[in-house]
Amino acid sequence: MSQQEILIKLFQFAILVFALSLHESAHAWMASRLGDQTARMLGRVTLNPVKHIDPIGTILIPLVMLFLPMYGGFLIGWARPTPVNTRNFKNVTRDDILTTLAGPVSNLAAALAATVLLVVLIHATPTGALAVRELAMGTVDPGLMTASPVVFPMALIFYLAILLNLVLAVFNLLPLPPLDGSHIFRHMLPYNALRIYDSLGMISLILILLVGGRVVMFFVGPALGVINWILLSL
Repeated sequence: MSQQEILIKLFQFAILVFALSLHESAHAWMASRLGDQTARMLGRVTLNPVKHIDPIGTILIPLVMLFLPMYGGFLIGWARPTPVNTRNFKNVTRDDILTTLAGPVSNLAAALAATVLLVVLIHATPTGALAVRELAMGTVDPGLMTASPVVFPMALIFYLAILLNLVLAVFNLLPLPPLDGSHIFRHMLPYNALRIYDSLGMISLILILLVGGRVVMFFVGPALGVINWILLSL
């Protein structure tokens, strides 16, 4: 593995940690806005990764996925869940859904911001336009990293931020416990079905491992394709 490949993997890891911290801090911020100060009192309304890191989900699993070829470049992870006490909400169903959605929405907002920054980079410098074009086409010349030691890493970071934040948003919206999507889906179920749904446990974990990545990329692929088309048309 070359130094450039290792550097790109380290970029991916750093961006994932930031995306996870953003996700959890958004949950905490929204809960605080809606009346539950539990997470705020624990210092979770912050982008400081130290407050959100889970040793296995934030560090071990992502690093294993990055450096083992069997995962094919797919990268996902998780942080420590944000504690939420729904008894502090005025409207439990509405406020719980809004708090849950805050995480994935923050990642979508980060992906949009990274896209805007790439557009700025395209218009700021010819080298930036070349770097973004190659990233969008998936045909990156390894020499670009050396020839453009500032511009190309910037473009790469923004592009990886788009991809990883999209993956994280879609992954968390899967309606499988304990992902965010399950917190929304369970409010739509009748009581008897809810009891069965909440007891899925290991079955849910197996489904996530077996089909989670494919389902995520089914949605992320077209979204990234649209973004690539926009970047290439500028």
